[in-house]
Amino acid sequence: MISRQLYKLCKTIVRTNRAVHTSAIHFEEPEHPFKRTVRILTDDVRNFLKSPLRGFSPPSDIFPRHADILIIGGGAVGSSIAYFLKEKTGLRGVNIVVIEKDTTYSKCSTVLSVGGLRQQFSLPENIQMSLFGAEFLRSVKKRFGPDSDVYFTPNGYLMLATEHGAQQLIDNSKIQTELGAVNKVLSKRELKERFPWMEVEDVEAGCLGLEKEGWFDPWALLGMLKRGATNMGTQYINAEAVGFNFEDQQDVIVDGQLTGTYQRLDSVDVKLPDGEVKTIQFAYCVIAAGAESGELAKLAKIGNGEGMLTVPLPVERRKRYVYCFECQEHGPGLNTPMTIDYTGAYFRRDGLGGAFIAGLSPQPEEEPPTTNLEVDHEFFNSRLWPLLAQRVPAFNALKVRSSWAGYYDYNMFDENGIIGAHPYLFNLYIATGFSGHGIQQAPAVGRAVAELIIDGGFQTIDLTRLGFDRLLIDKPMYEVCIV
Repeated sequence: MISRQLYKLCKTIVRTNRAVHTSAIHFEEPEHPFKRTVRILTDDVRNFLKSPLRGFSPPSDIFPRHADILIIGGGAVGSSIAYFLKEKTGLRGVNIVVIEKDTTYSKCSTVLSVGGLRQQFSLPENIQMSLFGAEFLRSVKKRFGPDSDVYFTPNGYLMLATEHGAQQLIDNSKIQTELGAVNKVLSKRELKERFPWMEVEDVEAGCLGLEKEGWFDPWALLGMLKRGATNMGTQYINAEAVGFNFEDQQDVIVDGQLTGTYQRLDSVDVKLPDGEVKTIQFAYCVIAAGAESGELAKLAKIGNGEGMLTVPLPVERRKRYVYCFECQEHGPGLNTPMTIDYTGAYFRRDGLGGAFIAGLSPQPEEEPPTTNLEVDHEFFNSRLWPLLAQRVPAFNALKVRSSWAGYYDYNMFDENGIIGAHPYLFNLYIATGFSGHGIQQAPAVGRAVAELIIDGGFQTIDLTRLGFDRLLIDKPMYEVCIV
């Protein structure tokens, strides 16, 4: 890990020019200024005629040679960033392009998540982002139209703790309520009275979210964010980023760089579904590619360069299973919250027909391969089912109905999101590593990245501590007693 001294030595002195601008488009052969002006004006007129102001769809049929802001990853986080950038800049203020390699989203972490929303964290930043997430979900009809709905179920979360973790649960609750969350810490007796179907002999306390917590349809949220961004002029391209290109900048001086010239990111090579590779130049780029972000960052020399570029983006794919089952006996009622056991096992109702979903993160030595999304049913039988049956005796009699697997963008450093500008590549921003919390934090992350790029700094929630810099100075941001 790079030391604080090396971090200070390598820190670039050119970090202040973060206002959005349209950089000049560079070609292999010089372009006559007059021809360039005519071409740009022609493109502007064509885009205007196809913009929502004229009642047409955005120009998705024209491959973009240039983007003011290029976002790699069109899931909930990437689409949220595009939406808030457009909200801040207006329909035609900034040219935004989103690259998404799987427009069916069949393997997208967003749509394979369980769609939870909670404020029960120990870090103020995560609590505040989740609070904004709740506010955003309440405003979807105003933002996206009267027919918009994310089908929110406001049953809350219930976090259980043993005697060892009870005090931390109480301390976490105090932080949450101070920031605006609404929850209540229940004793063992109160838990049993409120949830008679639960076995609480080994539980000391539980924290129940009373407002702004529950679960929603992730696919619906993604659809609204993408539609909102597209309707304001964002262009989505079905392609995969396969390489970055750099440009020497003679006018940039970097402390600690004794040889060579500073190189900025200039463009990205993308592979289209038919195998053709094209190049898109950009002024700014955002990596919001979820579980693929770590590998994508390597293409920008992050983790295999010099100085600060020796520090990788510590995000990798981790596979997680979700099981849907029916309880054969009289089990938890319709008001059952999303219950998270102190063992890490979780469950909640799925609809009104008596079905439940449940999951459990494996131990490090149990991590399954990520080459496919196949589900290990033995994991349910040997690891998860015993924990469920211990907490809810009625779950001794259940029948697994279906299952699926999805990928976490797992941050190996501290399991929290990495949000903000790269400290060396000044025109590269990062929004990834949420380790299972990305769907609920997507609205806040989108707004935060838009603030950084357009305003030059955080305007609402200060997420400075979640920036890439913490990797350089070895200062992890751990959650305490939080799954």
